[in-house]
Amino acid sequence: MSILDKCYNFTDARKAIASGYYPYFREISSEQDTEVICNGKKMLMMGSNSYLGLTTHPRVKEASIKAIEKYGSGCAGSRFLNGTLDIHLELESELAKLCGKEAALAYPTGYQANVGCISAMVAKNDFVITDKFDHASIIDGCMLSEGTMLRYSHNDMACLERVLHKVHGKNCLIVVDGIFSMEGDIANLPEIAKLAHKYNAGLMVDEAHSLGVLGATGAGAVEHFGLVDQTDLIMGTFSKSLASVGGFIAASEPLIHYLKHKSRALIFSASLPPASTASVLEALKIMKEEPQLMAKLWENTNYMLQEFKAMGYNTGDSCTPVIPLHVGDIMTAFRMWSRLGEEGVFINPVIPPAVPPNSCLIRCSFMATHTREQLDMALDKFRKIGKELKVI
Repeated sequence: MSILDKCYNFTDARKAIASGYYPYFREISSEQDTEVICNGKKMLMMGSNSYLGLTTHPRVKEASIKAIEKYGSGCAGSRFLNGTLDIHLELESELAKLCGKEAALAYPTGYQANVGCISAMVAKNDFVITDKFDHASIIDGCMLSEGTMLRYSHNDMACLERVLHKVHGKNCLIVVDGIFSMEGDIANLPEIAKLAHKYNAGLMVDEAHSLGVLGATGAGAVEHFGLVDQTDLIMGTFSKSLASVGGFIAASEPLIHYLKHKSRALIFSASLPPASTASVLEALKIMKEEPQLMAKLWENTNYMLQEFKAMGYNTGDSCTPVIPLHVGDIMTAFRMWSRLGEEGVFINPVIPPAVPPNSCLIRCSFMATHTREQLDMALDKFRKIGKELKVI
């Protein structure tokens, strides 16, 4: 036996490829817009997380180009040593202002922000408590910490209180998504914050899918509920509404100072590239200057939710631009993905372990820049394929 045998014996994906039902690593040869060229075919993009549609904004692209011209393509080191640029500090200052916190810290990816923050904050004999539907990066951060991870049923406040009661008096950190990435529903942050206060637990909110979507200024679910002062750590990503790649933590200055010196994912990773940093800064400016983008995003979201429900689709508890269509078993999800693709609609099927068995879904996500004509074209395809596969 060899440690490599599991690799050579892994055949599940190859079987899916051979069967024609393999929806991963699709080749896109165009910019990430409302329409893309996928495997040489023009498709309506209904599966992107570019909620504000800024990945193709001329100002964002120009900012990225200018940053390369000034700083080059990379920093050739970590933030801890030789990789801190003036624009990194400028970006962190803007993020702190956006989130209403004293300071912020930028990471090369959103995944690293969660992993790096949680693993540094949760020490031996500490407890970290998560929603069962939290993102994988949160779970991985918990597993890399030296503490104990406990989980509560999705958005179940009675279950969360039972968990907190069991460890009352211990050091605890609650970590929860603002918007859940597959279900499209919003965490019950007002009640979570109350329980965190009652049991003296810290609170960290992942705003990956709520940044640019919720809140008066687009700061996310914490702003939406008016809970900035009750939330200790705010995490966000740049790869969705902010049109780039990377992530950040916003918090009080002492917490950020601690992470700068204890977060291994930051200390031992190369810095966020100049082009990415500059594009995020410009995207933040556009989000502030053009609030109509968020208004249009919600107009599109409400329209699609209304139309999907009218057709008979089960959209669960979604109330955000992430709209799941619950279809049941794996093969139904794969057939629907395949048929929609044939009809020119790019979506993402979600199967176990990302969702429970027989709870597979088609994950749709919408952008501010989708036109009504594009949405109606997509709806015609969803109606046709839904009836064909007896999903509606």
